[in-house]
Amino acid sequence: MSIEVTRKWRGLAEQRRAHLVELYDTGRWKHYYSEDQLLAKMREAIRLVETWERLSTPPGDVKAIAAE
Repeated sequence: MSIEVTRKWRGLAEQRRAHLVELYDTGRWKHYYSEDQLLAKMREAIRLVETWERLSTPPGDVKAIAAE
């Protein structure tokens, strides 16, 4: 998969995470999820962002990410 494609998927994952944070901040999450469901969805969204971040990093930059 190209770096460009993985960056687009990362962007979508970041949008999903941001949406869940907005739901939490506004309290609207209570209309859609239980607290446990929201936490599970947040964990999954964070995991996906981190995964796509690793996949969208050019091979030369992998060492820099590992050092962080």
